Amino acid sequence: MTQTNTDTAWTDLQTRFQELADLGGIGSLLGWDQSTYLPAGAAAGRARQQALLSRLRHERATDPAYGRVLDSLAERDDLSPAQARTLAVARKNFEEATRFPAEFVAEFSRHTGESYAAWTQARPANDFARMVPYLERTLDLSLQSASYFPEFADPMDYFIDQSDEGMTAAQVGEVFAALRAALVPMVEAVTEAKPPRTDFLHRHYPGHEQLAFGEAVIRDYGYDFTRGRQDLTHHPFMTRLGEHDLRITTRVKEDDLGEALYSTLHESGHAMYEQGVAEEFLGTPLGGGVSAGVHESQSRLWENLVGRSRAFWAAYFGRFRDAFPEQLADVTEDEMHRAVNTVARSLIRTDADELTYNLHVITRFELERELLSGRLAVRDLADAWHAAYEGNLGLRAPSDVNGVLQDVHWYFGRIGGMFQGYTLGNVLSAQFYAAAERANPGLEGDIARADFTRLHGWLRENVYAPGRLYTPNALVERATGQPMTVEPYLTYLREKYAALYGVTLD
Repeated sequence: MTQTNTDTAWTDLQTRFQELADLGGIGSLLGWDQSTYLPAGAAAGRARQQALLSRLRHERATDPAYGRVLDSLAERDDLSPAQARTLAVARKNFEEATRFPAEFVAEFSRHTGESYAAWTQARPANDFARMVPYLERTLDLSLQSASYFPEFADPMDYFIDQSDEGMTAAQVGEVFAALRAALVPMVEAVTEAKPPRTDFLHRHYPGHEQLAFGEAVIRDYGYDFTRGRQDLTHHPFMTRLGEHDLRITTRVKEDDLGEALYSTLHESGHAMYEQGVAEEFLGTPLGGGVSAGVHESQSRLWENLVGRSRAFWAAYFGRFRDAFPEQLADVTEDEMHRAVNTVARSLIRTDADELTYNLHVITRFELERELLSGRLAVRDLADAWHAAYEGNLGLRAPSDVNGVLQDVHWYFGRIGGMFQGYTLGNVLSAQFYAAAERANPGLEGDIARADFTRLHGWLRENVYAPGRLYTPNALVERATGQPMTVEPYLTYLREKYAALYGVTLD
């Protein structure tokens, strides 16, 4: 291939990247509107629009001419590292889009729609038996989808690689085993200690004032409102609508002071990651977060390591009390800090505190592995769920409503790789923060002054700007000097909760 033809092919590829990115942004805009402002009567029309757009994007993503351009450029030996990585990610995406037969995609889509509809009735009725045949079919289809990628010997490896490239089920299992061994005794010690006062969290706090306070905090964090905005929804999320349009959503409960604040802090972490991707990568396969785990690490870092820290409340408690003088008249800064870090065993993953949350995720990950390996039959899943919760959290749900029927994931998607990113993000949040602190001693003092310049700057340079230029594992090692490790996270949890609860955590 001549240099001129190669340059023409690369220009063609960039044009295709931008088209796919723009179509994805338009789809995100329709989804954002559906979750925020769409009139109830417009749902059918919106679904038709989204289906049409999805079809158009899939046609472009699987265009044989696109594949030929990728093949031609693979022969080139003078690509820059960024071009080579771009080509590798594009090829991975193309393979993902083209290996599935159209009939299979249609069947999986039809089945998950029917499964979700059945789940919406089975859960309130506590009728897991009704869902068994649906889950059995979901398991079959999940295994079939993995079979189209025979280079992965373990189906779970394929599912994990989709969201956390380069990681395997065995690696995740080792991380989770180390976490569980440390977390179970920590939870036991902390939950036996005297709980903090929390009554004031459930007084009446006007929603608009909660929103205003949260937005003021994330402006301090570094969230750029000239390239984003915040709106209300039922289930908070972050979405990219364009190269410079990163929006977040939150929800407000006027009798729960932490709901809006920590949803806002969490989603701003996702958005600041995307806002920080280098300009040169936008509109290309490298123009976004590198993995589910790294992405979640940023939401957890800003929500928990910063937003639930003593330094954070040293900076913001006075402002918070000024915003809610009557509600917080009898509350001290220390009581606020302790209250937002309350630890209590619970059955609901999404309501879990920072210390127990990972045990919920580990339970689901291990059950997925058992199902995919054939060691656990779907009909026995409910009993296995109860046994796992008794072992990991010392709780047993009184019914399947808050047991195996709790999460929608398996009833509206595949079985496999649905949960591990949440806990990988928690682990990495502490590893990234520790590396930032080594490079910038005294970050806690910065936070206590509401000065996030050094922290945000380090993250932007070392985590955000590269986008997907490196694999997740390579990014972590470049940024922190070592592969992913649970030790910084466990150290963080031990030191924090030993001090909060006055207990010894080894």
